Amino acid sequence: MHRLLSAVTVRAATPRAQPWGCGRRRAHQRAGLPPLGHGWVGGLGLGLGLALGVKLAGGLRGATPAQPPAAPDPEASPQAEPQEQSLAPWSPQSPAPPPSRCFARAIESSRDLLHRIKDEVGAPGIVVGVSVDGKEVWSEGLGYADVENRVPCTPETVMRIASISKSLTMVALAKLWEAGKLDLDIPVQHYVPEFPEKEYEGEKVSVTTRLLISHLSGIRHYEKDMKKVKEEKAYKALKMMKGTVASDQEKEGKSNEKNDFAKAKTEQDNEAKWRNSKPGKKKNDFEQGELYLKEKFENSIESLRLFKNDPLFFKPGSQFLYSTFGYTLLAAIVERASGYKYLDYMQKIFHDLDMLTTVQEENEPVIYNRARFYVYNKKRRLVNTPYVDNSYKWAGGGFLSTVGDLLKFGNAMLYGYQVGLFKDSNANLLPGYLKPETMVMIWTPVPNTEMSWDKEGKYAMAWGVVEKKQTYGSCRKQRHYVSHTGGAVGASSVLLVLPEELDTEAVNNKVPPRGVIVSIICNMQSVGLNSTALKIALEFDKDRSD
Repeated sequence: MHRLLSAVTVRAATPRAQPWGCGRRRAHQRAGLPPLGHGWVGGLGLGLGLALGVKLAGGLRGATPAQPPAAPDPEASPQAEPQEQSLAPWSPQSPAPPPSRCFARAIESSRDLLHRIKDEVGAPGIVVGVSVDGKEVWSEGLGYADVENRVPCTPETVMRIASISKSLTMVALAKLWEAGKLDLDIPVQHYVPEFPEKEYEGEKVSVTTRLLISHLSGIRHYEKDMKKVKEEKAYKALKMMKGTVASDQEKEGKSNEKNDFAKAKTEQDNEAKWRNSKPGKKKNDFEQGELYLKEKFENSIESLRLFKNDPLFFKPGSQFLYSTFGYTLLAAIVERASGYKYLDYMQKIFHDLDMLTTVQEENEPVIYNRARFYVYNKKRRLVNTPYVDNSYKWAGGGFLSTVGDLLKFGNAMLYGYQVGLFKDSNANLLPGYLKPETMVMIWTPVPNTEMSWDKEGKYAMAWGVVEKKQTYGSCRKQRHYVSHTGGAVGASSVLLVLPEELDTEAVNNKVPPRGVIVSIICNMQSVGLNSTALKIALEFDKDRSD
């Protein structure tokens, strides 16, 4: 300190300070003040040095040793202190909003499950959203929306939703039916005369809107070979019958000796039929050329030429044959019944449902947050999918969306389904977008249908439905839920609705929608997501009940 003060004093008294001092003295004199003596410079320097010394000494006296960083508080909110997340190079993860405490366990277990699924199938990116009782409680992106540019998935990532588009189209059909503009049970030629009348095995048959919705029309899917399709259907039927016979035998237990021989003979005959009817290798959807069409169709009527002259594979109403082309015909019906272009009518519905990021997929427009889509080649290398134009199947699989928009859609459907139960206890409730009786019709299983993504269920009207069931006490209890999955070039998706089990007493002091909704989208094709969505929904339902 003594050296510091001495240096300041000496520097102030040196000749180098004279010009500054002389300047100040002349200014002082010009102001008409008494003249300054030669000692004022030294005094000023000494004063400045003393002031600086006092400041430094005070700072030293107030200083304390640096403290180690405090341990994190387990009760603190994740946003209380921002921290940089260390993420693996291949597994970026969008920062999730702070979860509600009551769902922390469900979020943790569900995130772990999604990481496992993502790693198992090698998906570049996957996005999940969950809502409970109408409120979004969790949304998160894992991996990459764009591998080349290292763009991570976020809840705002836009992806192909594939066949969930069918459930969206059902809303348009239902609104027209409620308005009296569409009859579900008259031949489609009443609305679309461009679609020719059909025959099956020489008999004139009718294709109706209702049959199209539930895939019972007999119109083909991407496979054009009728023989292969029929062989596969027969093979599945025999396989199912074989399983039913085995199950019946287990229930019967011991049988008398007279029946043993007859049963053995029947089993041998069925086994022979089963072997002989086993079809040859059938191409899956992603090996079909029509899935990769690049042609632009101006409207739904124009895209009918792809299949309108093909024969029906089955008699309408007799068998289930999943058909995206059937929904192309439904889009044409929407246009004629509504008087609007299909896409214009759907955009009005999206606006009403507040689905502001849901649009038809087109190559030219700039669509913010759109992901890229991927597939593995024969060498198991990740590659970009080829360019496709989905204008021929807007209604059956041509829309883009986010998990947030899909949750809004699911909640609107669940609200309409449940609001009728709450009317007596709460007369102030707003009506649903679709009437309760309409939603009950849509979510009622249709005979002769199948639900490929859950063998326990049936197809209804653009939704798969699994009904409540319990066979044995203290054993597996099957919950009622509805869902639709999607598979497109480079994309997989699911939207699942798990309604709360309500009774007359349970609706008091509650408002719809009541239940858990899960949406998952992924930029990799052929990823089965329904069972994952159901597990996640049950996890959140458990925390919700607790």
